[in-house]
Amino acid sequence: MVVGIAKLSLRLPENHSLKGKRKVMKRICERLRQRFNLAVAEIDSQDLWQAGEVGIVTVGNQGSYVNSKLDKAVNFVEELQLAEIIEVQIELI
Repeated sequence: MVVGIAKLSLRLPENHSLKGKRKVMKRICERLRQRFNLAVAEIDSQDLWQAGEVGIVTVGNQGSYVNSKLDKAVNFVEELQLAEIIEVQIELI
């Protein structure tokens, strides 16, 4: 069993309130869950209205499959253009 963990640090330059940030973060998390069947949550920077972090987890039987799925999820977040990705950390356990 291989567990894949990804942490995305996001910047929301167009955002001007916590309410707006929650809307964007919720949209990103929901779309990732629907499209890729991943466990997704906002994990840090809840009090900052122009920054956010998303944690993504998936499980599989092959490391290459898990890594590919996480890479596709990161690319999908970029394509949404709701937030700018500052940093990506991917780890396979």
